[in-house]
Amino acid sequence: MEYRELGRTGLRLSALGFGASSLGGVFHSLREEDGIQAVFAAIEGGINFIDVSPYYGYLRAEKVLGKALRQIPRDKFILSTKVGRYGSDEIGNSWDYSAKRARESVFESMERLGVDHIDLINVHDIEFADLDRVCNETLPALVELREQGVVGHVGITDLQLENLQYVVEHVPAGTVESVLNFCHYCLCDDKLLDFLDFFESRGIGVINASPLSMGLLSQRGAPAWHPAPAPLQEACRRVAAHCDAAGYPIERLAVEFSVSEPRISSTLFSTTRAENVRANLAWAAGSPDLELLSQVREILGDAFRLSWKNT
Repeated sequence: MEYRELGRTGLRLSALGFGASSLGGVFHSLREEDGIQAVFAAIEGGINFIDVSPYYGYLRAEKVLGKALRQIPRDKFILSTKVGRYGSDEIGNSWDYSAKRARESVFESMERLGVDHIDLINVHDIEFADLDRVCNETLPALVELREQGVVGHVGITDLQLENLQYVVEHVPAGTVESVLNFCHYCLCDDKLLDFLDFFESRGIGVINASPLSMGLLSQRGAPAWHPAPAPLQEACRRVAAHCDAAGYPIERLAVEFSVSEPRISSTLFSTTRAENVRANLAWAAGSPDLELLSQVREILGDAFRLSWKNT
């Protein structure tokens, strides 16, 4: 496993990271024990970076992950969770970016996860917040916790790269130490490349998530709820069929591609199955077929870099 520096944090993340959203039953139902075994397989395979949120499964992902982490030595993993986005089965999505709720959320997460320290705390999906409030209230609360040693480092996450840039430009240097962006460094969209110079110039580490673009780049295909525009979904179906005909699973090509950019510290994938973890680890150790990549780009055509709003 390759390990890469996360900006100026001093953290060295595995190039492939474990996203624990699936442990909340976000994409498919799961047996808790299967999810726990998936976490064990990730650690055994050399993955040291694990990302979660109280929003995933409305607390369930943190609870399931906590059961696994209590059985793993603390020095074996770097743990990231989030504040700001929540919810429940009764009310659905909810958001609270107040300083008070952010502080409370960190301690609640630590209890669910069974740890006394969060390595990286993020403001989650900032496009749902008033960005100036994130700058002037949410982030200062997390910086205070960083100064107290409760958390190690502070970051922000969003689908919209422009929002990440805006916040970085409107807070004191050193406030934001990392950014997490998803679906913008994968086979169908590499827009994240346009922003790497900006983040690097400020010493900010970059984390990529969802190499399969939330299921678009899979043999199974995008789930019914996927917000991608129809032309992109259709183009990705053609790409998956082409890769299948070439005897090269699209999932393999997608993972190989996403981890191949050395300026990205880690790429997060999510699964509840240990065998899928091991498959992703094997793919991450390889290099993408450049000829097939070129063919995929040609098939995507005008659908390349088509994006969507977060939901």
